[in-house]
Amino acid sequence: MKIHEYQGKAVLASFGVPVPRGKVAYTAGEAVEIAKELGFPVVVKAQIHAGGRGKGGGVKLARTAEDAETIAKAMLGMTLRTHQTGPEGRVVRRLLIEEGMDLSGAREMYLAIVVDRGRGVPVFMASAQGGMDIEEVAAKDPAAILKEAVTPAVGFQPFQARKLAFGLGLAPAVLPRAVPFMQALYKAFEGTDASLLEINPFLMTRDGALLALDAKLNLDDNALYRHPELKELRDFDEEDPLEVEASKYSLNYIKLEGGNVGCMVNGAGLAMATMDIIKLAGGSPANFLDVGGGANAEQIRNAFRILLADPEVKAVLINIFGGILRCDVLAEGVIAAVRQLGVKVPVVIRMKGNNEEKGKAMLRESGLNFITADDMTEAARRVVAAAEGAR
Repeated sequence: MKIHEYQGKAVLASFGVPVPRGKVAYTAGEAVEIAKELGFPVVVKAQIHAGGRGKGGGVKLARTAEDAETIAKAMLGMTLRTHQTGPEGRVVRRLLIEEGMDLSGAREMYLAIVVDRGRGVPVFMASAQGGMDIEEVAAKDPAAILKEAVTPAVGFQPFQARKLAFGLGLAPAVLPRAVPFMQALYKAFEGTDASLLEINPFLMTRDGALLALDAKLNLDDNALYRHPELKELRDFDEEDPLEVEASKYSLNYIKLEGGNVGCMVNGAGLAMATMDIIKLAGGSPANFLDVGGGANAEQIRNAFRILLADPEVKAVLINIFGGILRCDVLAEGVIAAVRQLGVKVPVVIRMKGNNEEKGKAMLRESGLNFITADDMTEAARRVVAAAEGAR
């Protein structure tokens, strides 16, 4: 789950990480009042779940109340486009009004903690080249990215923080502030079950003060049950409406670009294999919806409704392994969904496993025009042909 910059900074501050003073505003009037409270100059930052806001015009400096009002009115409601939003952009509905910082003589660096899934451990990263796209830095100069793998059993150690601080070129006099800063970041990462914590830029002012000038915090959805207070930070306006709708029924839905085949599967591995074989057959998946292992007929019906809400879907492939989710339960849900929703697009079904023959018999006896397949290759070829024919 992604959260906004102002929310991330509030979380970091609760763990003792120094951040600039600031508040969120939903109207131009609120922005002006907050700016007056903080004292000018202030920085007005558009709050969307994407990076590159400054380049897109989503970060502005206001030196007067008139500036703050003009900027806030222009930003609120604007469609902000960055390299991470895609051409469709995101509508700005809230602003972070933050105290302006004197950057003369300051250093902008980069800090991040991310889960290295290959090694199975968190990795603390740092770079002296902050304030810019870290992907660009990593591509041009990989050696500029310093890394410290963290052993979960012992946590992020002071010697590792000192090693990164020296690697950044920080003076020994700054270490008494830099080491606790980094350790507080790791405590925030671990304490919130985050999957990513990124500070870009990590600022050292002219007098040696350290601040998280920006903050990106992504939380592990699977651990939110342990953090009900963090679950409240979710902004549904920043998420795909169909993904939000799917989550209401404990379904996992992912929208893909440029495809025309809707995919209903049970299990992430089967989802990946299904999309691969559709591509191999010359087609392109429009989305995939994982109904999980224990779906019931009602969830199957809602899954169908969500899949077909995408106007790009010209055919649907249902690829299910009958384990906990029995094939007859799947067939019951699919038949009910097609009848209730008046499905017009071709539906290809490949099912294997528990109660397979009973499920297939239910499909045959339904009187509905399902296309069945015995293996994944055949199913992929049939759904691609059906999608092409439905154009």
